[in-house]
Amino acid sequence: MNDLLSGAATYDASSIEVLEGLEPVRKRPGMYIGGTDERALHHMVAEILDNAMDEAVAGHANRIELELHADNSVTVRDNGRGIPVDPHPKFPGKSALEVILCTLHAGGKFNANSYSTSGGLNGVGSSVVNALSDALTVQVALNKELYEQSFSRGIPLGPIQKLGPIQNRRGTWVTFHPDPEIFGHQTLKPSRLFKMARSKAYLFSGVEIRWKSAIPDGDTPQEATFHFPGGLADFLNDSLKKLTTYSDRPFAGRVSFEEKYQLPGSVEWAINWTPAQDGYLHSYCNTVPTPEGGTHEAGFWAAILKGIRAYGERVKNRKAEQITREDLLTGGCALLSIFIREPQFVGQTKDRLSTEEAAKWVENAVRDHFDTWLAADTKSAGAILDFLVLRAEERLRRREEKETQRKTATKKLRLPGKLTDCSSKTRDNTELFIVEGDSAGGSAKGARSRETQALLPLKGKILNVLGAASAKLNDNAEIRDLCEALGTGMGTRFKLDDLRYEKIIIMTDADVDGAHIASLLMTFFFTQMRPLIDKGHLYLACPPLYRLTQGARRMYVADDAEKELWLAKGLGGKGKIDVQRFKGLGEMDAKDLKDTTMNPATRKLIRVSIDEDEPGDTSDLVERLMGKKPELRFQYIQENARFVEELDV
Repeated sequence: MNDLLSGAATYDASSIEVLEGLEPVRKRPGMYIGGTDERALHHMVAEILDNAMDEAVAGHANRIELELHADNSVTVRDNGRGIPVDPHPKFPGKSALEVILCTLHAGGKFNANSYSTSGGLNGVGSSVVNALSDALTVQVALNKELYEQSFSRGIPLGPIQKLGPIQNRRGTWVTFHPDPEIFGHQTLKPSRLFKMARSKAYLFSGVEIRWKSAIPDGDTPQEATFHFPGGLADFLNDSLKKLTTYSDRPFAGRVSFEEKYQLPGSVEWAINWTPAQDGYLHSYCNTVPTPEGGTHEAGFWAAILKGIRAYGERVKNRKAEQITREDLLTGGCALLSIFIREPQFVGQTKDRLSTEEAAKWVENAVRDHFDTWLAADTKSAGAILDFLVLRAEERLRRREEKETQRKTATKKLRLPGKLTDCSSKTRDNTELFIVEGDSAGGSAKGARSRETQALLPLKGKILNVLGAASAKLNDNAEIRDLCEALGTGMGTRFKLDDLRYEKIIIMTDADVDGAHIASLLMTFFFTQMRPLIDKGHLYLACPPLYRLTQGARRMYVADDAEKELWLAKGLGGKGKIDVQRFKGLGEMDAKDLKDTTMNPATRKLIRVSIDEDEPGDTSDLVERLMGKKPELRFQYIQENARFVEELDV
């Protein structure tokens, strides 16, 4: 034993790796742009475009150009002030331009005198794009002089150059080429960039955006100019122009926070209702999309809901009290854009706004205007109210039917000992956790909320359903139990209305086996119950892999990289950091599991969604990775192996 220990690798100060400059970005791009997939690739363009938009919103630019070149490089031009090129006082020998492009958390967005509101908050956007580009060149026209500096993978190829005098031009030009070492053979899609440019123009009426692409892409124009003085109202009218709506004009407006709260910023909105399609709310903060919503959306819906209920009370329609936010979204098509100083987001990719005050600001701004709009157009208000009351009545009827079906389904379950059900009689806010094995189920029982959270333990890896005969699927005990618990049936017999839980959460161990089981389950849901994914009912739990303890401080971390980061930084306590690796969910006590993975207030969930620009993209990928032809998997591995980082095993 002593011989074995003496031969083990030494763990001392030399084992701690310190990443300098932009090395962390290239090492872990997912921490900064959410991954290396197609969405992350296009997020690179959004980061640079957002910087140009910040100049426009601040009143320093009125024109932006976005150009996609034939070699998959992109140029973003603006006629703003231009990135400063003078020497930076804290970095001798370096210009401010080089500091911004090569240093994380450096930029003008920290200084309120430079930007009252901005989409860039953390000073990482430009530097991250620089780090993940194999070539990036910046030109700055400033004080009638032209400057240029080039970089590769975050490293300057030389000092900033003064190219000479220039007339009739000012602002910043950024041209970059995404690094194939990071993104592989993925290419930027003109259709996606075209929509990005158009939406930015809608979000700020004071800017003109010119689009140009050297790559043909179906019906996407290769050149276009966007300028929409009507802002979001124009955007919504254009989106709904072929549909029947309950109002001839949307409820739209804009309120300055300067006037209302003596704060920099504003809110703009537009909403209309249609019976022709499902509703949506596309929201933005400082021109950055927030697809997961946040506090600004909460404030908006609160204003609309309170307003429509109050109107119903005024016209003696008592059924208006039944209307909920869910009913508003049935046919309610809305756009919301907020500009605020130093907003707080969940994550670097800014998918969700978490600034608490934003809910109050938006609700108060929208509510007064909505009351006035309803009173001024009683014909539209009456039609919208009748539509929403009808939706509420349908929802309540479905709930009653679901309660009856749920009670019936509960009585018919043949394996009550396997399914630990929740006590709620309706589907609202209920969750079914699919857990890996009985031991994990035991910990989860102590961690769950009995009223809303149910548990279904599965033994090991379920059947890979891709290509399996229907008889084999029906005979598989794990799949049969899962279908009975959900109440929906599968394949052609699947009925989403029969789903017994609002959220289906796959909760497996945070290791390779757990990931494999999750992959098999997602394959099952994709092939046999796809509407469940399309409607946003399927989620992945995110249990931690480690618990770090230092004195009274305790922290849970997701993976080895995060563990090493905190070991190097320390937890802020005193003494040695104790590291406990959870070999499985069954090893976690109920408190750990509840705090990290099951409590809605403290956990993190990943919603499973299907993001494909072309029909069949996801189906083809699932077939390659999970199908019965190993040669397709081998081909995929050969094509993508060079993008996989070396793993510690």
